[in-house]
Amino acid sequence: MSENQNYGSSNIHEYTVSELSGALKRTVEDVYGHVRVRAEISGLKRAASGHVYLTLKDDKAVLDGIMWRGTASKLSFRPEDGLEVICTGKLTTYPGRSKYQIVIDVMEPAGVGALMALLEERKKKLAAEGLFDPSRKKNLPYLPRVIGVVTSPTGAVIRDILHRLRDRFPTHVLLWPVLVQGETAAGQVAAAIRGFNALPMDGDIPRPDLLIVARGGGSLEDLWAFNEEEVVRAAAESVIPLISAVGHETDTTLIDYASDKRAPTPTAAAEMAVPVRSELIAYLDDQERRIKRSLGRSLSDKRERLAGLARGLRDPASLIAEKVQHLDHLESRLRQSVISNLNFKGQQYTAAAAKLRPQLLERSMKQYDEKLVQIDRQMTRSISIKQERFAGRLDATARLLESLSFRRVLKRGYSIVWDDAGKPISSVGEATPGRAVEVEFTDGKAAAIFSGGDRGGKPDRETKKKPAGTPDVPKQGSLL
Repeated sequence: MSENQNYGSSNIHEYTVSELSGALKRTVEDVYGHVRVRAEISGLKRAASGHVYLTLKDDKAVLDGIMWRGTASKLSFRPEDGLEVICTGKLTTYPGRSKYQIVIDVMEPAGVGALMALLEERKKKLAAEGLFDPSRKKNLPYLPRVIGVVTSPTGAVIRDILHRLRDRFPTHVLLWPVLVQGETAAGQVAAAIRGFNALPMDGDIPRPDLLIVARGGGSLEDLWAFNEEEVVRAAAESVIPLISAVGHETDTTLIDYASDKRAPTPTAAAEMAVPVRSELIAYLDDQERRIKRSLGRSLSDKRERLAGLARGLRDPASLIAEKVQHLDHLESRLRQSVISNLNFKGQQYTAAAAKLRPQLLERSMKQYDEKLVQIDRQMTRSISIKQERFAGRLDATARLLESLSFRRVLKRGYSIVWDDAGKPISSVGEATPGRAVEVEFTDGKAAAIFSGGDRGGKPDRETKKKPAGTPDVPKQGSLL
């Protein structure tokens, strides 16, 4: 009998897949119902339901893990890939995939050193982006009308801030309640900072002039939300000046570097935010007293100086009397001057009127007429002389032009050959055979065409006999 036949005929119990998976699940959970695992996080994912799925690994093996939403929301820090953690929970199996996993009930960083290394790496990254640059920091308002506070509404922090503000300078405070610890704390704090900045200037809710982000003291894990990148970026982007007051004086978080001012405690943040009202009142009272004393001394000095100047002045009535007498004298002189000037101008007018007689005007006009006639005769004679002179010169020039004209040459039996453009042909090289030309004689022009022949003046090899009565027309040349 074969081996397979032995197995088939044995009494071994036959399991279904579900039965076997259930048995394995109970066995694993019974043996490993409470374990602690130290490993590095890898492949962390947050589902929409709030559950967290991840892989725990070391240099030789990996272990799938899951953290339910309730547990994940209570974490004091935000887990990230590469962070070494210690997880406490139970091992179980997932029959649907034939795999085992750990259900994490508690997760904590594997010592402060791991968080410090992560914190230092994040600090260098954000500093390289310029988020901690001192030039980005804004001055705090001296006396803010509205202060926005981002903190837990139930802790002692908000009570300390309100109490300190009430003692120093009562101010309108707007509280944006947030969680200050846990996985969702960072998102709420960042949203609160951006929410205050998004308030309109003239809305129903007044926009704060100053923000305070505060939390009480705690461990590095407790304060981890204020080291998250989204909180730091929200603080750096804030248009409203921001004071960070996270933890005690010895605690330092990344929001402290991105804020415009760091306060060692929430109470100190309230002291930075507003001055002391009683001190301001005392200062104003002191300034008022000093101003009054200064004004009193100044008025007293001015009064004494005015009295001294008044003693050195003459009686105003006597000064006015002299000016009145001088004015009367000037008025009398002005009246006499006006009368004298009018008399003088009247005499000049009478003398001028006596000279304006009609006989004198007629005599002057007659003299000017005679002079005008004389000038006209002189001008006419001068023009005639010049015309005769220019006519003689013109006749002499015409005779000279006629003597030099080519037409006198034509009368002696010569002629001129013109091309079709009306220009004279003066070179043998222009006498092209077959070219149409015009020959001008003394009594008119005749058309002609050049025939072939020797351009040096020799006769052609074949000479055609011209018909009787045909005029002799040169073959080449312009002047015959």
